[in-house]
Amino acid sequence: TGANWIKIGDTTESMYITHTAQKIIPEGVKKSRMVHAGDFLLSNSMSFGSPYILSIDGCIHDGWLVLRDANNIFDKHFLYYCLSSPAIYTKFKSMAVGGVVNNLNSAMVRNVKIPLPPLDEQRHIAAILDKVTDLISQRRAQLDKLDLLVKSRFVEMFGDPVENPFSYPKKKLSEYIEFLTSGSRGWSQYFSDEGEYFITIKNVKNCAITLDNMQHIKAPDNAEALRTRVQEGDLLISITADLGRTGVVTKEIAEHGAYINQHLTCIRLTKEKVLPLYVAYYLESPAGKSQFAAKNQNGVKAGLNFNAINSLEIMIPPIDKQRAFISYVATVNRLALSVMNGLQKLETLKKSL
Repeated sequence: TGANWIKIGDTTESMYITHTAQKIIPEGVKKSRMVHAGDFLLSNSMSFGSPYILSIDGCIHDGWLVLRDANNIFDKHFLYYCLSSPAIYTKFKSMAVGGVVNNLNSAMVRNVKIPLPPLDEQRHIAAILDKVTDLISQRRAQLDKLDLLVKSRFVEMFGDPVENPFSYPKKKLSEYIEFLTSGSRGWSQYFSDEGEYFITIKNVKNCAITLDNMQHIKAPDNAEALRTRVQEGDLLISITADLGRTGVVTKEIAEHGAYINQHLTCIRLTKEKVLPLYVAYYLESPAGKSQFAAKNQNGVKAGLNFNAINSLEIMIPPIDKQRAFISYVATVNRLALSVMNGLQKLETLKKSL
């Protein structure tokens, strides 16, 4: 019970904020700012003014700026697309000031000029962009369903990993580790607009490594770089913050050249006995996630050490069954790549429109 407590974490890829994870008691409401369905919220730091439309009433903290069209001169969707356009984002980013974290304030936002065509024209523009946005949402939903398809296939082939109905042996991960290391810290001096990849937590998720927002690097020629350079088939696991995110280094990434930062660990496994991608899916399952939660070294600041990684237990099905699963994943990934290509074209079209 209580009023909705609206936080950055309640946002999604949708233009609307439809629900909150937390409520705020009446005493807290008195100390907070009330906002209403139809209001716009702009983040005042980090994502620099990314807009969201409220479909609920609630309370906000000082991490938000509120925009309310009191005179009804804007179509809401038109205003959303205008505020989320690359030109406005660049403007907000250039205006933000601060010490450790740059921030926007209401005076800065008030001074930003945006186009104001007649309302009918606004609606026409918004309708076109709504159609493209809907197609983008459908493509993303397809990708989510393909991901669920693989996870369902995992359970179908190996059984529930928590219950282990086929009584597969469970072994410590250390029995299959040939090489284990964490990534480099303090490499910002080597950042570049081009060059090899510098893989961070944001690039590692759902058993894969994404190239979206990948940091490039001109790596130094030293022992540290040699130690943290990844190879094809390496299993990467996040060991701070969001624990237990996994990804496996592909041939393309390894040949391009890539390194990991200090928030990731790199594991090289004995592939004759256990396949990295199988291990990734197992660790992303409830059986793996429960172990990461139990081994977390700190209650406030999440973290895993090498002993915790070595002691992770994994279910070991026959290697031929693991290979069959990996083959299935490859088939689904080819479908996902086709959907992803279509998604990228739609996002490019949306930006141009």
